[in-house]
Amino acid sequence: MSKKKSRKHDGAVEQDIIHGGGKYEDRLQPLQVRLNGVMRALQRRGERVVVLFEGRDTAGKGGSIKAISEKLNTRQCHIAALGVPSEREQHQWYFQRYVPFLPAAGEMTLFDRSWYNRAGVELVMGYCTPEQTRAFLEQAPVFEKMLVDDGIRLFKYWLTVDQAEQEKRFAERLDDPLKQWKLSPVDLQARTRYADYGRARDRMLKATHTKAAPWTLVDFNDQKEGRLKLIADLLSRLPEPDDPAPDFEIPPLVGKPQREKFTGPLKPI
Repeated sequence: MSKKKSRKHDGAVEQDIIHGGGKYEDRLQPLQVRLNGVMRALQRRGERVVVLFEGRDTAGKGGSIKAISEKLNTRQCHIAALGVPSEREQHQWYFQRYVPFLPAAGEMTLFDRSWYNRAGVELVMGYCTPEQTRAFLEQAPVFEKMLVDDGIRLFKYWLTVDQAEQEKRFAERLDDPLKQWKLSPVDLQARTRYADYGRARDRMLKATHTKAAPWTLVDFNDQKEGRLKLIADLLSRLPEPDDPAPDFEIPPLVGKPQREKFTGPLKPI
């Protein structure tokens, strides 16, 4: 499960960001610029990318997905964060509910949790049977190889966090009215099952770390540093940007700028 070393790009951007200092925002911005270049390359080449973000509660999945997606074209970069399966979905082929979210040509899908729920929260919290988990661990490598063989670039990241840091983040969520929505009864129950989740994780990694779809573990005890490392690693494994950003020229307006006018009863608030 070793981390892949970033390729050297122009100016060794990723390595400088990982090993250098400075403000987080200043280090993130060049990575986001490169991501835009990569997305242009994916679109031109018609490639498809799937990135799975897995880890314990509070590990930093949502923040990483936001850092990647917030400056990208929303028609190309999609986020899949599925809720509790419906009654009908519970009786489908397990992977079926995830298939509609797979990308088309030139697109990237970021999964905020994924089909690996079955090997983690569902197993630990008793939402599935041991037989269902065993079947999943056998089928997941086959399913993922099918995706890869069809040309999808599949990346699987596990975000690691120690229990003391996890407890700190739970407390921050409880105290912050803008983050309280992130807490759920399941999260609170999971607090007491840290070791159980670790054993489930180890079993999952052993069964699903394959040549076709390997896992990459990223230390997220420092979330900002973790995001930078994760994005740099992802960039090192995606196509090099091979064309510059569009160079547009905006000619001056003819005449004075006009104000927007409304002739009907509706007016802006």
